[in-house]
Amino acid sequence: MTINIIILIALVALTIGAGWLTWRAVRAKRLWVKVAGGLGAGLLTLILAAVSFAGGKGIAMLYFPGARPATDLKVAGTPEQIARGEYLAGIGCVGCHGQVDAEGNPTESFPLSGGFNIGEAEGFGFIGQIAVENLTPGGKLAGYTDGEIFRAIRHGVNQDGQTLVFMSLLSYGQLSDDDTQALIAYLRSQPAVTTGRPTGDKPNFLGALLFGAGMFPSPTPQLETISAPPAGTTAEYGKYVATYGECRGCHGPDATGVEASSMAPAVPNPRLLVSTLTQEQFFEMMRTGVRPDGSAFPQTMPWKNAAMMTDDDLAALYAYLTAPVK
Repeated sequence: MTINIIILIALVALTIGAGWLTWRAVRAKRLWVKVAGGLGAGLLTLILAAVSFAGGKGIAMLYFPGARPATDLKVAGTPEQIARGEYLAGIGCVGCHGQVDAEGNPTESFPLSGGFNIGEAEGFGFIGQIAVENLTPGGKLAGYTDGEIFRAIRHGVNQDGQTLVFMSLLSYGQLSDDDTQALIAYLRSQPAVTTGRPTGDKPNFLGALLFGAGMFPSPTPQLETISAPPAGTTAEYGKYVATYGECRGCHGPDATGVEASSMAPAVPNPRLLVSTLTQEQFFEMMRTGVRPDGSAFPQTMPWKNAAMMTDDDLAALYAYLTAPVK
């Protein structure tokens, strides 16, 4: 953060300097100096001002997002909470936070020891280190209170109230209060694992600049209190399953697909395929990673996590993906 703020101050100083040069140029007696100097210095001033503004906005988004203080929460850690938290972690968290192999690639398996450089893997290594955290008691969370972990999941900020780059963009902030506490209970119950791999976010100024320029989506503010809909094989509960299964995070808020952008390829609308399948075919596809026509899901589709869902949750998800979009 300190280096990025120093760079911003230097840019602001250069902007002021370029503005002064523009003022001097337009006041010059020679016409060619007025025209050439004024246009050149003026254009430089505008460019520096735009970069300074976007960089400053990005720094504010990353380091000063206005997060509320963490609550004084103490999770009970009952066996029921731990079991529910393990189930949720196996579907959602393990895909990114699971242990990595010797090359640093995710294995989608426990423990949740982190170390996956997701920024580099997704082609954004140029914005600085964006590496997932070690979520076992051997990582940074050992120094977090339960309220701070709750805030990290719900609002996507770290212990210091700074934005967690990828986490803040995912749908886990929409988990119910009970399920968020269940996750915390499970994270606390794991054996401590330590690794030598780097974890955490360290965006550089270019990253701040791109965030400020709107090249990355802004985090969506979340409610302070959230309740899950009644469990059942309904479209309403299926939407909630699609939330903690991260289906809506990839396929869009309504699971209708996402168009390609300058930063990411298009993500297809799963409803078009699922609506042609029976529930039995849907179960088979999600449990094997193979479509009914024999083609396999792409590697970007985390079907192995979805395969761990219970029959009831998969049935609810099927109901959601085959229901009219509201």
